[in-house]
Amino acid sequence: MRIFADSVFSKRYGHRAVVLETVAAVPGMVGGLLQHLKAIRHIREDEGFIRELLDEAENERMHLMTFINIAEPSRSERILIMIGQAVFYNFYFFLYLFAPRTAHRMVAYLEEEAVISYTQYLCEIDAGHIENVPAPQLAIDYWSLHQDATLRDVVIVVRADEAGHRDRNHEMADQMAA
Repeated sequence: MRIFADSVFSKRYGHRAVVLETVAAVPGMVGGLLQHLKAIRHIREDEGFIRELLDEAENERMHLMTFINIAEPSRSERILIMIGQAVFYNFYFFLYLFAPRTAHRMVAYLEEEAVISYTQYLCEIDAGHIENVPAPQLAIDYWSLHQDATLRDVVIVVRADEAGHRDRNHEMADQMAA
């Protein structure tokens, strides 16, 4: 996925973020759904997985909505988003259905790649290669940023979210192994 993102988007990090966040919003929703079905099928508690996974999906959706405001994707990028999401949803659904521990591990590794991408994005902003535009109001409200927050502030909080998702997905995979 990294090779694809590098070749298609190069250093257009805002556009890369839009496409990658579209895919990133899928695992939490799929995992939450399948954990929900498993809990009601086995008539047992879910160990808090459902709410946490759905919260992760919502957080990733907010990343997407924020970067759509910043990058304003083209029509062809929007089509790419829909195709990528459809393919990834089906792949991830079956992966989580048959190998949930592996699915969580994969998400953790994808989140690590996101941390790397956002770090590179931050470096480009700091170097002056990408304009440090004002943060969208949506981001200011969601992350409780100060009113004069900038793109740099947004990238920092999104990168922190991704690092948290990475760590938590590794923990979930470990819990499933026990």
